[in-house]
Amino acid sequence: MYNSDMNITQEFDTIAAIATPLGTGGVGVIRISGDESFHIAEKIFKGQPLIPGHISHGWVEDKGLKIDEVIILTFRNPHSFTGEDIIEIQCHGGVNVVKNILNLILKNGARMAERGEFTKRAFLNKKMDLSQAEAVADLIHAKTQNFAIQSAKNLSGMLQQKVHDIRGQIFNSLSLMIAAIDFPDDVNEPSYDLLIDDFEKIIKEVDRVLLCAKSSDILRQGVKVAIVGRPNVGKSSLFNKLLNTKRAIVTDIAGTTRDVIKETLDMDVAVTLIDTAGIRDTDEVGKAEELGIEFSKQSAQEADLILFVYDSKKGLTDEDKVIYDLIKDKKHLIVANKCDLTEKREAKNVRYISTLTGEGLEELKDKIKNIICNFSAEETEFVTNERQAGCLIKCRESLVRALNEAKREELQDLICIDIKSALLFLDEITGEVITDEILNNIFDHFCIGK
Repeated sequence: MYNSDMNITQEFDTIAAIATPLGTGGVGVIRISGDESFHIAEKIFKGQPLIPGHISHGWVEDKGLKIDEVIILTFRNPHSFTGEDIIEIQCHGGVNVVKNILNLILKNGARMAERGEFTKRAFLNKKMDLSQAEAVADLIHAKTQNFAIQSAKNLSGMLQQKVHDIRGQIFNSLSLMIAAIDFPDDVNEPSYDLLIDDFEKIIKEVDRVLLCAKSSDILRQGVKVAIVGRPNVGKSSLFNKLLNTKRAIVTDIAGTTRDVIKETLDMDVAVTLIDTAGIRDTDEVGKAEELGIEFSKQSAQEADLILFVYDSKKGLTDEDKVIYDLIKDKKHLIVANKCDLTEKREAKNVRYISTLTGEGLEELKDKIKNIICNFSAEETEFVTNERQAGCLIKCRESLVRALNEAKREELQDLICIDIKSALLFLDEITGEVITDEILNNIFDHFCIGK
């Protein structure tokens, strides 16, 4: 990947990589980017002429040996994803087919692309800013349909535009002060009341974006929901019902589940659903189940939400109460299973379900979703990542210092220092100001071929 030791020739030579996941499929795509893209393609392709902006059909050949029948998409700079000449070869999707074509391309003058190098080149060639480049990674790795849609907002430039707007407001205040400092005889200093009003408005705009930081993190990372309770209360049955598949083994024998089982569920947020071993006195169990119980307790501590399950026919036993004491301080729902076997309804805050008949399951799903997706429209207006939120926080801190200085009517030369600092932190978000280390860290998290 990019580093400060990479010379400019290596950084912008012609690169190639497989752009689709390896595996059996209908289509595989190999992407070439750089000045030699067309030249390399012409050496290995026999078919219709390669005309920029057109699709060409023919065969990839190696010294007369036919490798695969393909179509080729051609893009001339700057009208391409990377801003360079690009060739995209669409071939049949077998593993060996795409590898054979890639190896032929490398043999004819390209080098293997590093992680995220295509998107990095798009950023360096000003085809997108850094927030849009990061949105590419979010879009590719989105665990839910909802987050994919949210990520597309940033790819379209929504965060970029908001940062640009805030930057414009800050720059306007700075310009008023700088003009008065540079031309004191011709320009009056802006009043402190004006500066205070401007800074407060700008801080509110920054806060609007920062309000979305927590929801952005949840949407990106997802949440963990652990199903906890003593043996044979129906934890694995509930696990299977929520997933709508038979993932966990269900029997009448206590201690069937001896390990932690995890699956991901899309509830607008990616939910990692965790089926745990039934918790009971370890004096009664073997070594394998004892380890499973310890894992259960650990999973409960790490979970964002716990579904505490007990047998509604038997009611809350002393064993249930001991387990509940372990998790009562965590965010949780109390779930009484097997409600089809009894008319008892012990408390209003208990969710009564039957994994056998399905009673109460949809209501339980809705309650889980309401808890983990409890975001207002304002909290999902923008999508930020940890780096971007950190830059916004530092920008806000600089603005608050400038605001306090304006209230104290400090010299405007001093106020300008903090205002310039706020601008620099915003420029880090879009990549106007960026270090090699940050750039490396961002693109190292991409896939090869992206």
